[in-house]
Amino acid sequence: MPRTSEPAMRKEWLRNEIAVIGLARSGRAVATLLARGGADVYASDVGRSPEIEATAAALRAEGVVVDVGVHDQARIVSASLVVVSPGVPPTAPPLVVARKAQIDIVSEVEIGLRFLPQLCYVAVTGTNGKTTTTALAGHLLSQLRRQVVTAGNIGLPLSEVALASAPPRWLALELSSFQLHDTPSVAPRVGVLTNLSANHLDRYDNVEEYYADKARLFRNATAASTWVSNADDTDVQKMVERVPGIHCRFSTQGMSDAYLDHGTGELVVLGHVLIHRDELALIGEHNVSNALAATLAVMMADPQHRETESVAKLAQGLRSFRGLEHRIEPVGEFGGVTWINDSKSTNVASTLVALRGMTRPTVLLLGGRHKGEPYTQLAPELARVVKGVIAYGEAAPLVEADLREFVPVTRLESSFDDVIETARRSAQPGDVILLSPACSSYDMFDNYEQRGAEFKRLAPG
Repeated sequence: MPRTSEPAMRKEWLRNEIAVIGLARSGRAVATLLARGGADVYASDVGRSPEIEATAAALRAEGVVVDVGVHDQARIVSASLVVVSPGVPPTAPPLVVARKAQIDIVSEVEIGLRFLPQLCYVAVTGTNGKTTTTALAGHLLSQLRRQVVTAGNIGLPLSEVALASAPPRWLALELSSFQLHDTPSVAPRVGVLTNLSANHLDRYDNVEEYYADKARLFRNATAASTWVSNADDTDVQKMVERVPGIHCRFSTQGMSDAYLDHGTGELVVLGHVLIHRDELALIGEHNVSNALAATLAVMMADPQHRETESVAKLAQGLRSFRGLEHRIEPVGEFGGVTWINDSKSTNVASTLVALRGMTRPTVLLLGGRHKGEPYTQLAPELARVVKGVIAYGEAAPLVEADLREFVPVTRLESSFDDVIETARRSAQPGDVILLSPACSSYDMFDNYEQRGAEFKRLAPG
């Protein structure tokens, strides 16, 4: 395994302990990576749970000093570097004191990149679609027989990849705005910006701050960089217009480097006709955009990927790719009603995308922890396809206040089981029940995966 004394790690980061804040999966991985690389590591988490205690025990076995239930701020201010998990807000006390002490703060991704200096990676960010685009890019690279994994915000910490005895040469890397904020060395083989809209306004003061973090994808851009961006998104094009490098664009509305030919229904990338839209097993035009973005990024990542044989493999990869769990995922048809799990839609823009893909009368489950956006943006699609909204969780009063003039709203302040049963009674054969919450899950669940899994468990009745 590489050691922390390699030139990739700045010498001043190694003078004292490295403090890791947060003991979820990424925190555990980066603390382990640093400890095995020879660094002195202090890790802490203000939470207490059996999972955190188990992580603490495992890290202590690696020689890491661990605090659970508290952050030792005196120890943190004497550290030479702070590594933060993406779920820790910038207002958290250990980060506040670290900034005041002028200690560098970096993400787990930053450390993973420094331990993988030979990595070829496609980096994907954007408000929506980045997880599907990342997964599809990884799938397509695997079709080309590249040794590849998908990591980052998609679930697998990059530090966990670096811990492997034989790390992959290629990576599809999903990056959130939080991760980009603290990853100063990001410099992908190809960078992808899927789209932009307001998000995380519970953590950012305004949309400009959120966009500024997304723009950090381009912080190390040079004339030799390659970027893939959404030609149909004016905010995206405004962001990339002065970024150095080679620019390629995708579109579902007109001709571009990668586009949907509305006359023939075919996906065309760099002049190559790949597949017909009907061969893509994903719901919604937004997923056509994701497919175009991923294919264009993979083709631009290496000249070999644009050869005739490679293009044929990419076409087959598009045909074989299946949608991801919790992302407009068909769960099944029960009593003539189709249930769709879109728990990953944790913002209004993402729910709007899901609604645009609905063609049958829809009962929409909307709620959770509010993220600062008005739900009135959903009004046009609600009028088109939604027969009723079930508002639940902490955001229920806000959902009801925003939407009751546009669509019938049933407000519930009870369990998720009651939410599901109310939806079941509201739907008739031929309808769709869609979980697309436009909110985070943290009022009732540990994460969106748990919320989606519970929806799937309860759907059959």
